[in-house]
Amino acid sequence: MAVKTSMFDLTGKVALVTGGASGLGKAIAEAMIRHGAKVLIGSRTQAKVDAAAKELDAIADETGEDPVAAGVALDVTSGGSAERAVRKAVDLFGGLHIVVNAAGHTVKKPTFDLTADEFNGLYDTHVTGSLRVAQAAGHIFREQHQGCIINIASMGSYVDLIEAAGYAAAKNAVLGLTRSLANEWAKYGIRTNAIAPGVILTDLNRSFVEGTDRGRRILEHTPMGRYGTGEEVAGAAVFLASPAGAFVNGETVAVDGGFLACGIGDGFAG
Repeated sequence: MAVKTSMFDLTGKVALVTGGASGLGKAIAEAMIRHGAKVLIGSRTQAKVDAAAKELDAIADETGEDPVAAGVALDVTSGGSAERAVRKAVDLFGGLHIVVNAAGHTVKKPTFDLTADEFNGLYDTHVTGSLRVAQAAGHIFREQHQGCIINIASMGSYVDLIEAAGYAAAKNAVLGLTRSLANEWAKYGIRTNAIAPGVILTDLNRSFVEGTDRGRRILEHTPMGRYGTGEEVAGAAVFLASPAGAFVNGETVAVDGGFLACGIGDGFAG
């Protein structure tokens, strides 16, 4: 007997995914489209956004639906840019119901060498950038008394990532922002949660971990003995945005193969 459920159905929903032109953001955007949503992806590079949006919109040809994806040039360090992206989502697709804050970058270097500008830039993108987009979308969410915000945290929100102090500090702050919005905005019908991925190979981190001692140590501390995939993180995002996650608020879902649960790691796979 086939299992039939609407628990993960996003039909009729519109999502804005920052950092949606590549990596985790793109994987999340695709998963939401495949579960019925229409998605506006944002990134700073217009050509990159256009190419990704065209690729994602091809899903509409498979399903016979109207256009399901579009792109927008979005710089999360600019409040005006965030507001324009939100307005475009409403103008193109008739509304906005989900925001995924996946824009980000990292700086890996000894902390003695980390500059204040680099540190502040990481914070401005990951934390203040998430706040800017949440505020811009939150005005719409409050009016319709419905909205879902998903922030992207990290295993670095909980444990140290050597020589990534600025990134880890910013991702710690993402947890605080997530809890604050969840507590303050629930009365407006807005749920706010986060996802803390383990190491997912993307253009952002591939050179740091693939075939390196750092990567070997990560795998040895991961009970499942492998890196994760964008699709596995995207599944958590679909859950949080769907009816299945309707009573989940203020939580951070770790999708890390057991990394954060591992103490003395002598039982890892492989």
